[in-house]
Amino acid sequence: MNTLFAISAALLYALAAAVLIGKFVHQDGPNKKLGLSLASVGVIAHIAYLTNAIMGAPGQDMSVTNVLSLVSWIITVSMLLFARAIPNLILLPVVFSFASFSVLVSKFIPVSYIMHIELQPGLVIHISLSLFAYCTLVIAFLYALQMSYITYRLKEKGAALLHSSLPPLMLVEGILFKLLLAGTTLLTVSLLSGFLFLDDMFSKAYAHKTALSIAALVVFVILLAGQKIKGWRGKQVIVLTIVGVILLSLAYFGSKLVRELIL
Repeated sequence: MNTLFAISAALLYALAAAVLIGKFVHQDGPNKKLGLSLASVGVIAHIAYLTNAIMGAPGQDMSVTNVLSLVSWIITVSMLLFARAIPNLILLPVVFSFASFSVLVSKFIPVSYIMHIELQPGLVIHISLSLFAYCTLVIAFLYALQMSYITYRLKEKGAALLHSSLPPLMLVEGILFKLLLAGTTLLTVSLLSGFLFLDDMFSKAYAHKTALSIAALVVFVILLAGQKIKGWRGKQVIVLTIVGVILLSLAYFGSKLVRELIL
């Protein structure tokens, strides 16, 4: 049954991505409502799969592939919830495609990392804050890519872009900075919770995660300060957002990837 949930979720996400890509390729292509409906059913199948994959064994299987799949689920749900209010149509095919990939990887790459976080309430808080911080900043990263694409199109097409389906640059930029502020705040709180609830954040097991997370936090703080004080926009914002998310990805997944998939 769990295999059925995984394959169904991956297929529904892929179909949703194809529908929304068709909307860009063909003027009279399938509608947005169909794509969002397929993805909405996909997230239900996805969480049904994840619940059993993570909670099925004694303890919690927090393998790198399961965590990656969980991250993709949180991002997908967030993007779907705000799809009507926030201009993200151009980003959804990317999000759905990644979610489809992550489900299949989680199901068909046999790795395992059993934890017992129910015995450590503080650890539950730290992990939850870290996940939400990372997901928020990854969504900000997606909006940074969208901002880069809109800027490129404006330079190439100029006024002709005013009548396209792309959202206004200033609106996307405003959303990006709100996401960066929220994500940076969550990242700060998650690091503080780690120092509060974990025995030693600079022990051998956590040192690289802590150092990279702090480095990412510094990058995001510099970015927000630069925007507030010097009015940074465009290239500086995009580059620093990408650097910050790469550092955070290495912190969250780097060692797990090596330990669980390579070694």
